[in-house]
Amino acid sequence: MKHNYDIQAVFLWSEDKRRPIKKEMKIVYKYEDYVKSAEYILSKIDTVPKTAIVLGSGLGGLIKDSDVSIPYADIPNFPRSTAPSHEGVMAFSKKAVALKGRFHVYEGYSMEEAAYYVRVLKLIGVKTLILTNASGGINTDFSPGELMLITDHIKLAPDNPLRGENLAQFGTRFPDMTTAYTPKLRTLAAKCAEELDIPLKEGVYAYMSGPCYETSAEIRALRILGADAVGMSTVPEVITARHAGMDILAISCVTNMAAGVTGEALTEEEVIATAEKTKVDFSRLIENITEHLSTEERLQ
Repeated sequence: MKHNYDIQAVFLWSEDKRRPIKKEMKIVYKYEDYVKSAEYILSKIDTVPKTAIVLGSGLGGLIKDSDVSIPYADIPNFPRSTAPSHEGVMAFSKKAVALKGRFHVYEGYSMEEAAYYVRVLKLIGVKTLILTNASGGINTDFSPGELMLITDHIKLAPDNPLRGENLAQFGTRFPDMTTAYTPKLRTLAAKCAEELDIPLKEGVYAYMSGPCYETSAEIRALRILGADAVGMSTVPEVITARHAGMDILAISCVTNMAAGVTGEALTEEEVIATAEKTKVDFSRLIENITEHLSTEERLQ
């Protein structure tokens, strides 16, 4: 499939400035690229739900019912999801569109590529973005299998999905991130969790690019900075969605304690296994939140 985006060469120069010593390639998307993706999706569906749910590692089974499924590979300009347990399908139902799998910087993508789908969702008419992920617990009051409502994040990685020319069709050059995680949605999530008697912690999510897990020293540093959990996703999408004026809710499944907390080695198998055990409550919570949003939409 032919892609229309630009490839931008980035040169790093030697100390004497006489010759390039390394060349990196960065995809630079145009507004028209996002439009082309959106038009393809709209041609395959009859109605557009106003809520999108992104399913993270081990959480692809949260959403089972769908009327239309579109593989990422069929959507023009869409990246490919290569992470284990990320199916790579956009599934539409009457209440929401579920993205079964996302894109990560550790797969080799830039943050702009990792968050590409967010702007496409904006263009097809999605207003609310619900993000889920698996994370490592930094806060020692947390336990594997608990859910954490993300209230804020810490991003130390130098890249940014908005770096480069600003696409004013989506938002302002310098978007405010004070309330990136929409307060009214956080209140709704807490209410839904209470209705279902599902414990829901709250905390700050630290973003690390991966793919290696963090060192014990890094976890100690993140704890000092105020992080409660750490993961390798979500933040690029949040920044992009905030720029585009979307409402954002993010909930993390603490699948393991972070490096050095228990002294045990970290494995992907533990992440998947814990997410599997938690998916019943996680599914109930996401479904309840989606139902509330759907009802509010009908009443408007």
